[in-house]
Amino acid sequence: MTDTSTDQASSSELRMGSLEVRLAESAAEIDWAQALRYRVFYNEMSAVPSPEMAARHRDFDDFDALCDHLLVVDHARGGGPESVVGTYRLIRRPAAEKAGRFYSSSEYDISPLANFPGEVLELGRSCVDAAYRTRGSMQLLWRGIAAYVAQHRIELMFGCASLPGTDPQAIAQPLSYLHHYHLAPPELRARALPDLYVDMALMEKEAVDAKRALVELPPLIKGYLRLGGFIGDGAVIDHQFNTTDVCIVVKTDLVTDKYAKHYERRSRDAQSA
Repeated sequence: MTDTSTDQASSSELRMGSLEVRLAESAAEIDWAQALRYRVFYNEMSAVPSPEMAARHRDFDDFDALCDHLLVVDHARGGGPESVVGTYRLIRRPAAEKAGRFYSSSEYDISPLANFPGEVLELGRSCVDAAYRTRGSMQLLWRGIAAYVAQHRIELMFGCASLPGTDPQAIAQPLSYLHHYHLAPPELRARALPDLYVDMALMEKEAVDAKRALVELPPLIKGYLRLGGFIGDGAVIDHQFNTTDVCIVVKTDLVTDKYAKHYERRSRDAQSA
C-alpha cells in the first residue's frame, strides 16, 4: 500500500497531538474504517443497511478491496477499531479499471471527468466520528488528501457529496445556489443520469439568498467550494442514505498550492528556530 507521505511531507505534517492521518495498511484497518462508516451513516444518519451490513455493523461494497482508504487514527484510543476516527475513500483509475467503473457513475455521467487527460481521483465515503468534528481533525484529513494528491500528481478530484434529506424543495435554496453560482464548465460538467436527474435550479438566481444558502450547506461542500470546487448538472436522490447528492469537481491547483505553502512556512520556522 502506498504511503501518504511524500518527499515534501514530514511525519509531523501528518500528525497533530495523538492524531495521525495515513492510509490503511491492512484488511483489519479497512474493516475499522467500515465500522466507523456504519456508525456515522447508519446509526447516526439513519441510512438503510442491507441485511448483511446490519448483521456485521459494517458499511462495505466491492470498491473497498480495490481502493485506498485514508484514515485519521487517534493513538490515545489504543490500536483497535475505536482508534479510527475519520476516513476517506480514494479511487484512482487503476482501481476503477479493476472495478469496471468509478463509484459515481451509478448516479452521474462522469465521462468528462473519467476522460480528463491528467490524473484523476474520486473521493467518497467521507466521515468523521462525532467527537472529532473539529477544525483540527478536518485540517489533518485534508493534509492527508493533499499529500496523496501531490504524490500521485492528481490534477482533478471528483465525487458525490450529500445534503441531508430527500425532498429537493426543502433544500431549494442551497441547491439553486450551487447551480447558479458554482456550475462546472462544460468540459468538466458531469450530469445526473436521465432516470435520476433532479433539477437543481428550483429558484431563479435573483431569488437566491447566497448568504443563507451558504449557511445551509454542509461543511464538507463548503470546504470544496473554498478550494474552487464546481458542481455537476443535476442532483440525485439517494433513498438508502436519506440524502440528496450533488457531483463535486475540484481542480487540485489550490489544494497543492495551499499544502506547499503550509509546508514551506513550517520549514522556514524550523530553520529559524
